Amino acid sequence: MSVNLDLHPARSVPAPLALLELLKPVTWFPPIWAYLCGIVSAGVSPFSSWPLVILGMLLAGPVVCGMSQAANDWCDREVDAINEPHRPIPSGRVPGLWGLIVAIALSALAVALSWLLGPWGFGATCVAVLAAWAYSAPPVRLKRSGWWGPGLVGLCYEGLPWFTGAAVLSAGAPSFEIVIIALLYAIGAHGIMTLNDFKAIAGDRRMGIRSLPVVMGPAAAARLACTVMALPQVIVISLLLIWSLPLYAALIALSLALQIRFMKTLLTDPEGRAPWYNATGVTLYVTGMMVAAVAIRGGV
Repeated sequence: MSVNLDLHPARSVPAPLALLELLKPVTWFPPIWAYLCGIVSAGVSPFSSWPLVILGMLLAGPVVCGMSQAANDWCDREVDAINEPHRPIPSGRVPGLWGLIVAIALSALAVALSWLLGPWGFGATCVAVLAAWAYSAPPVRLKRSGWWGPGLVGLCYEGLPWFTGAAVLSAGAPSFEIVIIALLYAIGAHGIMTLNDFKAIAGDRRMGIRSLPVVMGPAAAARLACTVMALPQVIVISLLLIWSLPLYAALIALSLALQIRFMKTLLTDPEGRAPWYNATGVTLYVTGMMVAAVAIRGGV
């Protein structure tokens, strides 16, 4: 199915609200939150270097994440014409090549701004930009894989911003504890990204995108996503106990127990309840991230 670019034939320039919708502000929260987790885990007061905090949040959210959304929507315009024809590009509200232009412009802006964060911030931003294009754009297009695609997004949404926040504010390589906790939550985010694929099953199947809900079926994919989200948190709890931080371990264990309760409800109707779980279980998941960041701040 081709993309309908003729719904608004008189429009040659996108409306500002359509551009904002293209950048999906609701998706900016996870990388911004992870960046703040990195700052907290490093034990550095954000008020001591607030320009770096603000710039990092701007990069993680509107610029880099917004760029990745624009790039993904441009490369997915034919899939979206099937699944979500109301989106800015297939509906024609962002006409012509504007989606691609915005994605390229934000890529260049991200690299330019990241230079102000120092070598760690610059390097991490370059990795994030390359990963965003590798996920969405051919010939690499890792989105076609239900394993590599969600893994890459989880790493760039949770792990990389966490690492960057800690590295930028401490002006050096983060500690082992920071790296391992950030990596564990990034691995768990694979499950979150798999749940996000449930909304596009019909289009993914027709366009040959092998997401896990398409390959495994909704029920099996949902069970796998729940397992992938839960196991890293079990390891985080275990590490906090090993590091003599039982109160923080108990708080995350309580969060995980509530998530498991919600997971049972999710599994009764994975396709219908995936958005509900994103608003409940995933909120608990990211809350646990900040608890872990507070626990390990300044070393253990």
